[in-house]
Amino acid sequence: MQQKRDENLMIVSAVEQYAQQYNLSTATTLDLFGKYGINALIRKHYNALHTQALDESFYFAEDIIKRKQYVG
Repeated sequence: MQQKRDENLMIVSAVEQYAQQYNLSTATTLDLFGKYGINALIRKHYNALHTQALDESFYFAEDIIKRKQYVG
């Protein structure tokens, strides 16, 4: 149960930071995260991400989106 809450916190933090960094609405950011599967990836990589600063979930999401936009 605690892990699920921590995963949710990482996702919320990443969404808020991404929205602020790129001057997007939260809804637009959530759509973007959905398009690129960011929420699932954060959950999948929880064991590594939870050992780092909370900002790492934002950097992780940003990196994934940039890579997928470049490839796609």
